[in-house]
Amino acid sequence: MNLQRYKVVLLGVTAILALLVGSPALQRFLVLPRTDFFTEMWLLDEEHRAENYPFNVSINERYTGFLGIGNNLGDCAYYLIQLKFRNQTQPAADSLNHTSSSLSSLYNFTVFVADKEVWEMPFSFAFDYAHDNYNQSLLEVRFDELKFNDLGLNIKGYTSVWDPQARVFYGNLFFELWIYNDNVGVFQYHDRYVGLEFNMTSRS
Repeated sequence: MNLQRYKVVLLGVTAILALLVGSPALQRFLVLPRTDFFTEMWLLDEEHRAENYPFNVSINERYTGFLGIGNNLGDCAYYLIQLKFRNQTQPAADSLNHTSSSLSSLYNFTVFVADKEVWEMPFSFAFDYAHDNYNQSLLEVRFDELKFNDLGLNIKGYTSVWDPQARVFYGNLFFELWIYNDNVGVFQYHDRYVGLEFNMTSRS
């Protein structure tokens, strides 16, 4: 091959590559391997924003929000969501060690989400609790019931002690995400959780 023909071939290959890379119309027909496989999980406030989450929680006051899941795993996914509640001394989910909380789930629900689809659910909750008073000081909150979407969940035996540094009776309502593993036939923790932190000092 002489130099002139070599230049023609080189220019032709360069032109074809430029068209493939630069043309949006041609890019639609290119099948490139996906590398971003993940699940999103989020909580939004009652106005559907990531801003005004409830913090000072009053007895039997109803609060609302939205829980969402986005599937980018490349296939339809079967998810399990576990609802849990804890005080400041009880175990939370651990992102560093990829482990769920060892606390028992108060309520479970499942959902199928197609690939590249979003599932979102409005939810409401209210706490029934009482304060223990000693010498005019509040030392402990005793919980009785959690109403989640108007379903009464028994949380008798749950307590929160006064945190003098943070000056709160701490409460943490959180959702853990689990995913069904077809290979072993069980749900496994999917290393995703979201939650709300509360101050349980308001009486009514």
